[in-house]
Amino acid sequence: MQDAKKIAGAATDAGKGALSGLKVIDLSRVLGGPFCGQTLADHGAQVIKVEPPQGDETRSWGPPFDAAGSAAYYAGLNRNKQNIVIDLSKPAGREIVFRLLEDADVLIENFKIGTLERWGMGYEAVLRMRFPRLIHCRVSGFGADGPLGGAPGYDAIAQAMAGVMSVNGSADTGPLRVGVPVVDITTGLLATQGVLLALTERTHSGLGQFVDATLYDTAISLLHPQSANWLQAGTTPALSGNAHANIVPYDKFPTRTGDIFLGIGNNGQYRKFCEYLGKPELGSDPRFATNAGRFAHRTELRALIEGELSHLDGAALCTALLAAGVPAGPVRSLPEVLAHPHTLHRQMVVETEDGYKGTGIPVKLSRTPGRIAHRAPRFGEHTREILHAHGYNDAAIQTLLAEGIVMAEA
Repeated sequence: MQDAKKIAGAATDAGKGALSGLKVIDLSRVLGGPFCGQTLADHGAQVIKVEPPQGDETRSWGPPFDAAGSAAYYAGLNRNKQNIVIDLSKPAGREIVFRLLEDADVLIENFKIGTLERWGMGYEAVLRMRFPRLIHCRVSGFGADGPLGGAPGYDAIAQAMAGVMSVNGSADTGPLRVGVPVVDITTGLLATQGVLLALTERTHSGLGQFVDATLYDTAISLLHPQSANWLQAGTTPALSGNAHANIVPYDKFPTRTGDIFLGIGNNGQYRKFCEYLGKPELGSDPRFATNAGRFAHRTELRALIEGELSHLDGAALCTALLAAGVPAGPVRSLPEVLAHPHTLHRQMVVETEDGYKGTGIPVKLSRTPGRIAHRAPRFGEHTREILHAHGYNDAAIQTLLAEGIVMAEA
């Protein structure tokens, strides 16, 4: 009976989120840091975004813009947050942040290295002593030390300098930037992971710690299997277009109705593929029977596969191959993806009552799944509310507004 009560009570936790009760102060701007903060907010954390008077740069990274003049880029990184505008270059502004941190669990920031130290807010000298349970997460381009320590970094710069571009593209195109900010987004996810690791450790020690997430380290960590191949064999990877560095056939192929991608990862899948095409002999051909053989004879095999696919309907082929256990998918446009029945079934397109539209939460927890409650906040939307909640009365708030220490939505 006691277990049944626990289960019944647990069902009521679904609306809270796994991180309900966690308080996060998000001082970050642009992408990696805000994405970390948004991920925590999606799972129930209270995230207070502290924005500078000039605003987060991404508010202007449009079109498109919303009715309030903020870009969709900003909206996609700051949902579920509250917003307060504080001028941290002024001592009174920094005192507000100190008050916000008194009962906070996490601080996220991506200031230029040394900025917080110059303001008397450095982790080692100030925050660690003043707030011993605080997890301080910094997202930066290259970290604080080393030959590149303190250098500014953006996603594309990390892709270039850390080798991601060197393995993306073809002989015709040369090295290419990956079309989505994969380094920024992955750094945000790794920063989230670091915060959660530190929170878990804090349950044992009672102490916070510093979480250091950099674009450079993240980009290098993405270089698999190319880095593993080079470290073992010393062979510099060549640009291979859509083809895999180790696996064949794992590439984009044309069909009568459009391009598809085959992701055939083992010999069994390859034989099934050949049988479906009515060419079982290709599955037993000594040149192609193993992945090593297929890799050695990949040019010949590609020509044979292209000949077989040229008269087939790509979408129908992929549906049939998936049903047969062979990984394959049509190359879809973004509008096609966001309207696809499986996308909608997985709740990966969401719309809130206040008009926000965005992609959904990719990790589904069974009992505390997280939710998208509201759009990204307007500039200074919650300034007065947050200050009231932290002990400032109306007169004090009016003084801060008059002196330009804070800004609030009109």
